[in-house]
Amino acid sequence: MEEFYYEVPSISRKEDAINYIKEHHAYQSKINGAGGLGHFINDYEGWLEKLDKDYCQERTEERVPAKTFFLIRRSDDRIIGMINIRLALNERLKKIGGHIGYGIRPTERGNGYNKINLYLGLKECQKEGIDEIWLDANINNPASWRTMEALGAERIQEFYDEKEGECYKYKIDVEKSLNKYGDIYEKLIHTQKSK
Repeated sequence: MEEFYYEVPSISRKEDAINYIKEHHAYQSKINGAGGLGHFINDYEGWLEKLDKDYCQERTEERVPAKTFFLIRRSDDRIIGMINIRLALNERLKKIGGHIGYGIRPTERGNGYNKINLYLGLKECQKEGIDEIWLDANINNPASWRTMEALGAERIQEFYDEKEGECYKYKIDVEKSLNKYGDIYEKLIHTQKSK
């Protein structure tokens, strides 16, 4: 069986996490949804401390409370992707960024894993009492915005950001999405590996 689950980052994942960063560097790929992990290749313990502070953070115009998870594939105990869930939005994140940042490691892209990642993220949002989430993606990153659309995201705006360029903004009704797509994605989380 192929299974996927979220894991709270811990010291036991240090080597895996550093390899995750190195793989992104090797592919010259941005590390999205990682709670700043890419800046801590030489201070993983410092990153773990940062994550603890992130969760307890009060909402300000500079920072918001957030949770970060590894997406783990049980069969090989590998970090497949990451997600950063902001538990509240400030004005900056309302404009760009939204509630969720996510990513899949370069060698695992194209397998539909980010849909599983976002589905599990919606379940976490529901646990946190977040009824509606906002997300955005660069127009030139169809893999990201198609992932959102696969979970019922409604495109609400097209906008330009000086740093990110042309972007789409989406919203997802968390309960509606989980009710509509839950059976599909629960099967994907626990699927038989193809021979």
